[in-house]
Amino acid sequence: MNYAWGHIAAASLFALGILHMVFGVARFRHPLAAIVREGVFDRCGGDDQRRLACWFIAFGAPLSLCGHLALRANEAADLATLGLIGLYGCVTASAGVIAFPRSPLWGLLAVSMVLIAVGKGWLV
Repeated sequence: MNYAWGHIAAASLFALGILHMVFGVARFRHPLAAIVREGVFDRCGGDDQRRLACWFIAFGAPLSLCGHLALRANEAADLATLGLIGLYGCVTASAGVIAFPRSPLWGLLAVSMVLIAVGKGWLV
């Protein structure tokens, strides 16, 4: 199969979002279980692990959305939108990598750079 770079990068971004949520549920299963056990409503703010779990999992949804939009833009050959999604991802990932150099945000940075290159017409 011969997939274009835009499709590969967009699908990778979508997968990053899904994996972020799945990994978050697995990684934070104990704080999440405590939240559910105590009734969910207003149970994330008092504990750092619970707050981290909620934000970590919630961040997966916008990542997936951006990936989904990138897939649609690629299908429509909307290179400007692919580049814009890549730019936003690149800025976000760069800030994250500067703050947390040993984080997996390097993956988002790589995918975002490919989206920028596709958006500029440098990769087909």
